[in-house]
Amino acid sequence: MTVPDAVISIEQLAKTYRRQLWSGKAIAALRGVSLEVRRGEVFGLLGPNGAGKTTLIKILLGVVRASAGRASLFGLPAGSIEARRKVGYLPESLRIDRHHTARSALHFYGQMSRLESAVIAERIDPLLKLVGLDGRDREPVRRFSKGMYQRLGLAQALLHDPDLLILDEPTDGLDPVGRSEVRRLLLELKQRGKTIFLNSHILQEVELVCDRVAIMSQGAVQGKGSIEELTNAAVGRETIFDIAYGQNASLSNLVTTSVEGVIAHVRGRLEPIYAGQSMADANANSLLSITALPDDRLRIKVICGDQRLTDATIDVLRRDGLSVVGLSTNRRTLEDVFLSLVGPTDASPYCEPILVAEGGA
Repeated sequence: MTVPDAVISIEQLAKTYRRQLWSGKAIAALRGVSLEVRRGEVFGLLGPNGAGKTTLIKILLGVVRASAGRASLFGLPAGSIEARRKVGYLPESLRIDRHHTARSALHFYGQMSRLESAVIAERIDPLLKLVGLDGRDREPVRRFSKGMYQRLGLAQALLHDPDLLILDEPTDGLDPVGRSEVRRLLLELKQRGKTIFLNSHILQEVELVCDRVAIMSQGAVQGKGSIEELTNAAVGRETIFDIAYGQNASLSNLVTTSVEGVIAHVRGRLEPIYAGQSMADANANSLLSITALPDDRLRIKVICGDQRLTDATIDVLRRDGLSVVGLSTNRRTLEDVFLSLVGPTDASPYCEPILVAEGGA
C-alpha cells in the first residue's frame, strides 16, 4: 500500500534488458522491487555492483522505461515532465566544461532548467554560500578538488529549488574531509525540508546520514527499514557476559571441578533459554559460546535481539551463585546486515548497461 506522505512510491517494479536486438536472451535487472521514500527523510539505496540500483534511478528519472510495475514521484508518473520538475539530480560522474567557473556553470544549468535570468542571478549567491563555494565562484572548475566539484554538483541540483534530490554516489572518491562536508550539507538540506534519495556503496556514510535504507541484490530488495530496525532484527545483537565462579558451592556436585566441567554445567543451564532462537545460517554454537578466562572466569557470548533473554540469563546465573562481573552488548553494524543479506561477494551475472536497446514496454 502507498504511504500517504510518500515522495517516491515503487510497486512491483521490473526491468528486463535484451543483450542484442537479434538475441533472444534477456537480463532481469529489476525483479519486483517495492519501496517508498517518505517526505523529509534521507533514504539510502545500497547494494553491490549489478544489484539494480542504477536501473532503478534511471526509471525514476525517466531515462529508461520499466517492463512491469509502477513508479511515481509525488503521485505523478516517474519520468513525466511534471515529476522531473520537482527533482534535482546529481549523477555519479558529473561533467562540467573546464572553461566554466562555478558561477557561469550555474548560469548554464539554470538556463537548461528554463529558469529566468533574474531568478538564476537571485539564487546563485545563496547556493554558493550553502555549498561552501562563496569566494571561489570565479575560479575555473579545472582547479577544483573532487570535493569542490561535488559541492558544485549539489548546487546545480538545487538551483531550481526541487523538493526531491536524487544523488548517485555523492561522496565517492572524496577524502574524509570532503565526505564530512557533503554529509553536513545533506543534513542541512534535510532540515530545510528536502527529501533525499541517496545511492551509495559507502556503508559507513549511509549509516551516519540516512533515516532508512533498502538493501538490494540481484535486482530485488533483500531488506529495508531504519538502521536500528535492520541492525537489531536482521542478525541480532551479540551480548557478552563475564562471570566469576571461583570456589562456588553450587558447583560442588559436579563430577569434575575442571574448567571443562564448569563450562558444561553453565551451558546446560543456559541452552534451554536459547533453544527457541532461530536465525538464518545460525547453529547452536554460533548462538551460544562459552570460553575460559584467567582467574576462574568465563566469557559467555550469545546472539539475540531480545532483552528478555538477557534478563533470563542473568537470573539463571545468579540463582547458581555465579557473579556477573561484566556485561556488554555489541550492536550489529550496517555492514553486518549487508553481508548477511547479500554475502561477501555478489555473483551477479550482468553489469548494468549504459546504452541498451529497449525490449518491450
